[in-house]
Amino acid sequence: MSTVNDRSSPDRAPPSLRVANLTKRYGSDATGVDGVTFTAAPGEILGVIGPNGAGKTTLLEAVAGLLPVNSGEVFWRGERLQADRRRSALFYLPDGVRPYQNQSALQVVSFVGSVFRRSEADIRSIIEELGLRPVLRKRVHALSKGYARRLMLTIGLLAPHDLLLMDEPFDGFDLRQTQDVMDTLRRQAASGRTLILSIHQLRDAERVCDRFILLSAGQVRGSGGLADLRAQTGLPNGSLEEIFLVLT
Repeated sequence: MSTVNDRSSPDRAPPSLRVANLTKRYGSDATGVDGVTFTAAPGEILGVIGPNGAGKTTLLEAVAGLLPVNSGEVFWRGERLQADRRRSALFYLPDGVRPYQNQSALQVVSFVGSVFRRSEADIRSIIEELGLRPVLRKRVHALSKGYARRLMLTIGLLAPHDLLLMDEPFDGFDLRQTQDVMDTLRRQAASGRTLILSIHQLRDAERVCDRFILLSAGQVRGSGGLADLRAQTGLPNGSLEEIFLVLT
């Protein structure tokens, strides 16, 4: 099994995405994200790590342009990208969404594939890779949590965008299913796509991500690859969980 420790790091490539000082406040007392800055490179799986309430979803929605921010900028391939133009560069896959609930899974996938002008062969390939075939005739509202997640991931992989933002992509999967999805995401990254994953399960993050943003109370408490974070904390053999506890 490939792990973060034995994969070559893609972060030597020039970043395709740069987020600078992104801040989102709710009124005068609550801050969703506070001055978050990071980069992501082509072919990289970047994990936004933290417990529920850390600001992970707020950060992804702000980067995607779905949430107005108080300050900060997003750059795509060196060009500043206003919020209303970001959907042309990136695709955001939210958590807990079931689109077109009265349609069958096949109808939804076929519609999305036609919108993105994907071939029938491409659609079939992604369906098979994500194991969606057993429920293609089921209506979306009747899907289990795991199959609803597979449907959303299928939609994400059908999108042609070079940058995918995914909120909790492993939610609803058991250990073996999670590993299968991780393998699929690694193949996507190997093709040159940039993946930014919001993950609250640190063990899952450690298994799939190349680099990490450790987020707590809306602030970045550490960032880098596992080796970087171990050096930063003085934990030469520390797990991501142990590192997170030290830094937060």
